[in-house]
Amino acid sequence: MKKKMIIAILSATVLLTACGQTNTGNTKTADPVKQTENSEVSLEQLNSNKSSADSETSGEIDTDDLFTDRDMQQTPDLTDAVYITVSDEKDVTIDSEGIYVLSGKAENVTVYVEAEDSDKVQLVLDGLRLSNSDSPCIYVKSADKVFITTMSDDNELIVSGSFSSDGDTNTDAVIFSKDDLVLNGTGTLSITSSDNGISGKDDIKVTGGTIEIACTGSAIEAHDEILVADGNIDITACNDGLHAEDNDDDSTGYIYIAGGTISINANDDGIHATTIVKIDNGDIVLTAAEGVEGTQIEINGGNINITASDDGINAAKKSSSLTPLFELNGGNVNIAMGAGDTDGVDSNGDIRINGGTISITGQSAFDYDGNAEYNGGTIIENGQETNTITNQMFGGPGGRGGMGPQGGMGPQGTFDENGAQQDMRGFKREGGQWDMKEFDGMMPENNEGGRREHGNRQNSNDQL
Repeated sequence: MKKKMIIAILSATVLLTACGQTNTGNTKTADPVKQTENSEVSLEQLNSNKSSADSETSGEIDTDDLFTDRDMQQTPDLTDAVYITVSDEKDVTIDSEGIYVLSGKAENVTVYVEAEDSDKVQLVLDGLRLSNSDSPCIYVKSADKVFITTMSDDNELIVSGSFSSDGDTNTDAVIFSKDDLVLNGTGTLSITSSDNGISGKDDIKVTGGTIEIACTGSAIEAHDEILVADGNIDITACNDGLHAEDNDDDSTGYIYIAGGTISINANDDGIHATTIVKIDNGDIVLTAAEGVEGTQIEINGGNINITASDDGINAAKKSSSLTPLFELNGGNVNIAMGAGDTDGVDSNGDIRINGGTISITGQSAFDYDGNAEYNGGTIIENGQETNTITNQMFGGPGGRGGMGPQGGMGPQGTFDENGAQQDMRGFKREGGQWDMKEFDGMMPENNEGGRREHGNRQNSNDQL
């Protein structure tokens, strides 16, 4: 049976208790944390947008001030830190605000954080190596916010067996947190899990350090938001890479990437969010069945390389509060697709390309159910530059519906030298209607279901 070591700050002394035994290791009294914490801007605007009627067409939010000064501080002030060396079979419980430096190698040890709801706790990992069979290595039960800061390159957390539950709580991650979590620092944290790597029931932020995760579930998952400002994230052999979703609330689950270097090799989704995926910067390499999936996906910058066996980017109806949309405003996006019925960009709603460069290699570049707008930027399909957002459905050419009931293929939209929209056979669209006389002659007689309306494909040079 594991013993439990309780860490509490009482007046000017620190009591370390392990089954009634006092541990008087290298410790210092921890005064209240001296780093200032700016007032934190939550994603209330996002949640407000998603719960209003206006949010049906736009999920745009202001991402300023999502990261506080302390979130971005990579080197902690250890003046009043408490130093703890772990031991086999002895859990560690932290119940007060402060900075705690954890080191040592041990088996079957969980570091618990059970502080007040207003407490900020910082765990500094300085050569911490924990290996458990069925419980998280770090378990945050209560706090206002917990920082996990790496100081060295030899931090390793492993859970090798099936996770056991904590009452009604399914503690299924090496780092499991019920409250906000920030990962930063100048060192490296390596995580190996039989299920999820890092799981948070609120927000998870990554602002620095190097995180390496190998798992069978999701590498980093949060109910509310995953926010990445900087750092290096290397994910291998997981089912999903970054995953933001609350099964009980489809108005939350948001991923924002402002920078950093991210490499994900996943069996399912590289990046998955119920509501919005927003990428402003960063170097991102994704190898997965689907590279990026969310209801609305907005790319404003960065270098993104996707190798996918299904959809490279998929704007699907994951949230009932938003209309699916893929929007490219800047950055460089390269997508290489696998063989078969796959799409570079698949939107159950609209596609807008306003800037940046997107290069797609594969059978189908774009597939959308709503409107497509090309207003700027560069589109490259299989090495050929174009100013057209083509539409592909059901594995063959077709404007908006591909095959109608018992029918033939709908015309694929392109533009002639005069800017008039035409299909692949040269049938022109005049005054907003297709001239289908020759096409009608090719159709079987009395085929009432043979033709469907075509998608609202728009180009900045095309007035429909």
